[in-house]
Amino acid sequence: MGLFIRKVRTASGATAVQIASKQYGVQKIVEHIGSAHTPEDLEFLLEVARTKIQAGQLAFDLDRLAPQKVTATPEIVGSQARVLWDVLEHAYREVGFDSVGTDSFKRLVLARIIEPTSKADTIRVLAEIGVKSPSLRTIWRTLARCVEEDWRSQLADAALRKVTAAGALQVVMYDVTTLYFEAEHEDALRKVGMSKERRVDPQILVGLLVDQVGFPLEVHAFEGNRGETTAATNVYPLVLSGPGESRSR
Repeated sequence: MGLFIRKVRTASGATAVQIASKQYGVQKIVEHIGSAHTPEDLEFLLEVARTKIQAGQLAFDLDRLAPQKVTATPEIVGSQARVLWDVLEHAYREVGFDSVGTDSFKRLVLARIIEPTSKADTIRVLAEIGVKSPSLRTIWRTLARCVEEDWRSQLADAALRKVTAAGALQVVMYDVTTLYFEAEHEDALRKVGMSKERRVDPQILVGLLVDQVGFPLEVHAFEGNRGETTAATNVYPLVLSGPGESRSR
C-alpha cells in the first residue's frame, strides 16, 4: 500500500490537500492536511504532505522534473572497439610480450593483427578502433630500436618461456616458404634462388618454428638463394637452449 498526495477542489473554491492510499483500486483518505486559497498556501501544504509521507527522509522530487524536448539530432563524436582491444592486450600479456619493447611497439603489433597493412597506415587502423596511435616519427624510432636492441630474440625468449612453463618441449616443427618481390635487381637479402614455380624474381626465404600444437616460437628471414636444409640448422640452438641464452641466427 503506497501513500500519495491528493488534491481536491472544494465547494468554496479552495484546494484541499490530503494524504491518501490506494489498495485494491479503492482510495482511502489517510490524513487531511488543509485547504489552500492561494498558490503560496497550496505549495506550503504540498510540502507538508511530502514531508509526512517521506517521514524525514530525503527523496528525489520526480514530479517537478519536466520532460525536455530533444530538438537536435544526436551526433556521434567517437567510438571505440574496447572489447577487441582488451582481448588483444590480454593475449599479448599472457604470452609475455609486454615485457619486451615499448607501448608504441605493442600498438604497432596489435594493429597489424587487426589489419595487416603498412606500418605508417597503422595510424589509421588504431584511429578507426578508437585507440591512440603513436606518431609517424615515433613509429620509425621504435622500429630502429627494435633492430638495435634485438627485440625479436627477446620475443622468442618470451614465447619459449610460455610453452615450457609446464615442462621441456618434446616436439618442435619447422617449415619454410618463399616470398617473391617485383624487383629488377637483387640486394643483400632478396636474391634469385630455387623456385618450385620456376620463377626468376628475387625472393627471400622465411622460416617458422612452432611447438607440437602450432604455437609460434620464432620466425626467421634468410637470403633468397639459401637452401632449405641449411636454413633449418639455424633453429637448432633455439631448441636446445633455454630462454635468454645465446643463439646464433
